[in-house]
This record gives sequence, structure tokens and C-alpha cells, in this order.
Amino acid sequence: MNITLEQAEHIITIAKATSTKIDTKMNIAVVDAGANLVAFARMDDAWLGSLDIAIKKAKTARYFDMNTGIIGELSQPGQPLYNIEHSNNGLITFPGGVPIKDAAGVIIGAIGVSGSSVENDHTVAEAGALSIL
Repeated sequence: MNITLEQAEHIITIAKATSTKIDTKMNIAVVDAGANLVAFARMDDAWLGSLDIAIKKAKTARYFDMNTGIIGELSQPGQPLYNIEHSNNGLITFPGGVPIKDAAGVIIGAIGVSGSSVENDHTVAEAGALSIL
């Protein structure tokens, strides 16, 4: 199963609304089950430097099928995934990437959000991921 463009656009709409509600400007990326970019939005005045980060967060969440913040915890010195961020042409291992599951619980893609604090990034990404049609 793969996420559809319609689903990805809906997720971005919800993520943008959540971002607006908490007064942030975000870059929002949605990838499919193969970690290919399906949809992307850069809100007006969102940081340019966060473009690539949002996409890499989405890919990282899909590559490992877990929230990027969890990967970050596992990649600290002395932890089992130490230095993993150097694999796959660069991963992002802090919050803001969340797998997207369909109604049956199958991962069909992921969302990555960047442009604010990691707490806000995760809040927006989670809202988008949980809004799947």
C-alpha cells in the first residue's frame, strides 16, 4: 500500500492548520512507502534551511518505521544506533518525522516537518499523520 496524492494533500492541509494554530511557519513533506516525495509545502516565511530537513525527517521516519525522535534517543553515544545519521545520505534524528499508517495499521508513508522547535515540529507532524483519510 502507498499513500495517495489526495491523502498526502489532506495531511499537509491538517499540518498547516496545526502550524497556524500554534503560530509557526513550517516546511512539510510527505513521502510514500518507498520514501519517495509525494507532496511538499513551504508555508510563507518558513525557514529555507528547513526544506531539506523536513524531507529527510519524512524519509528517516519511513526508512526505520518509527518517529525520528525515537531514533535520536537510540543514536546517542553509547546507544545501539550511534552514528546512524551518517547513513542513507544523511538522516535526521530529532523529532518531527512520523510514520503514516492506514486504517489497518499498515505504514503507507511518513511525514516530516521542520521550521520551529522540535516539540512544535513533532506536534505538527503527528497531527498530520493522525489525520489520514
